Amino acid sequence: MQRYTFIFSFLLCFIAHSQNSVQKAIGVFNADKININSSISFMVYDIEKEEVVATLNENKSLTSASAAKLFSTATAFELLGPNYSCKTRVYYDGFIDKDSVLHGNIWIRGGGDVSLGSKYFNASQTELNFLNSWIDSLKSKGINRINGAVIADGSEFGYDGAPEGWNWGDVGNYYGANAGGINVFDNQILLYFKMGKAGSLSQLTEIFPSVPGLLMRNEVYAATVNGDNSYIYGAPYSLDRLVKGKLPQFTERFQVKGSMPDPEFQLAYEFTNALLRKGIHVVQKPKAYRLMDVEFPNAYDNFNLLFSQSSKTVKEIAFWTNFKSVNLFAEGLLNQLGYSKSNNGSTESSLKVLEDFWAQKIDLSGMILKDGSGLSRSNAISANHFCQLLIYMHKSSNFNDFKETLPVAGKSGTIASLCKGQIGEGRIFAKSGTISKVKAYAGYVYSKSGKKLAFSLTINNYNGTSAELHQKIEKVMNAVASY
Repeated sequence: MQRYTFIFSFLLCFIAHSQNSVQKAIGVFNADKININSSISFMVYDIEKEEVVATLNENKSLTSASAAKLFSTATAFELLGPNYSCKTRVYYDGFIDKDSVLHGNIWIRGGGDVSLGSKYFNASQTELNFLNSWIDSLKSKGINRINGAVIADGSEFGYDGAPEGWNWGDVGNYYGANAGGINVFDNQILLYFKMGKAGSLSQLTEIFPSVPGLLMRNEVYAATVNGDNSYIYGAPYSLDRLVKGKLPQFTERFQVKGSMPDPEFQLAYEFTNALLRKGIHVVQKPKAYRLMDVEFPNAYDNFNLLFSQSSKTVKEIAFWTNFKSVNLFAEGLLNQLGYSKSNNGSTESSLKVLEDFWAQKIDLSGMILKDGSGLSRSNAISANHFCQLLIYMHKSSNFNDFKETLPVAGKSGTIASLCKGQIGEGRIFAKSGTISKVKAYAGYVYSKSGKKLAFSLTINNYNGTSAELHQKIEKVMNAVASY
């Protein structure tokens, strides 16, 4: 494979770019007072002419937030393929007697499916309906009573809980729900609050799905605010959580989304309850493999496969990963890389597979990846890295599928407000990234003059508000779209 490396002569770059409108636009942006304390990495590359259009600190590696999802999705397309899907397999041990009694356990062996019971693929309030199909499959095998337990096993993906660099203030919230061997309902719980007069303590009226043993301390107050100003704090697997902040006063039912403490156990719990509702008695309580004292190496060789359920495809999951910037899906796609190669779906194993692949294709010097979603502030990616990736993907047989996952400026997804009603509308196809004092965009621009451009812009530690920065970024992007 061709290796894309960029070795720039500063003199040649200056001569080539000093007069074009894109280089002028990024120069004005860089000189703006909003960027007095910021770090910027920027690059625009003409794909067909194979030449650099404009640069600014193109080799400076910065925190890029969710723009990092481009690496997870692109690698999944290249290594797994757009039609790849993983499987959740359901087994039983022991034996089934003539009276339809299973003298043993039901085992749910997770394959890392992040689409299982997801709101992105199921209508509201039908997310857990797949359990009814599972029960029908059990009945078809002649099981009407289980003398053991339902055991969920996601061990092949490890139990690290969260990648390196995820903040304490993130992991309790819905966007901090990490992927594992077993995922269900987007690894989220929904909290419902009833709000009174400003200054009064809210009432936490419901949590769905119900989590046995969950202690949710409520410090959410009614206030004259718009939208959700609350945060949930709690470590992965911990049942001790705190929700605090402010929600709009006089609201009868306000929904706040948090991360599910233990999806592995939750799936065993939900399946057990569904079985009981359907009249199939389960003698023992649900179990999570992580909490069992005894390990069962190679146990599945001796178990009986009841059925399996395939996940949505890489193409389907990657679409929502980039279009709506779903962290869980990005981490799930990353984890499939390691799992597909070595049955080890941990973040560490999967990042090695990703890096080994791209090291043969592009120059990774100075790039640091600690997760697949960009939530980690330990990530560091330059505009050069992004553009090399985009150029490679433009020549890939997977390009059309990859490009279709990207939101369109002024029209859709996470960049629906970017360049709305301006020159860039409909011409920019990009992944955005936003965390506190970080803004990033990377993708393609089909310019007004017909040029096909790859670009990346990342800003760290800017002054002012995100809204102010957004307006100034639009000027740069409109210049690129006009080029």
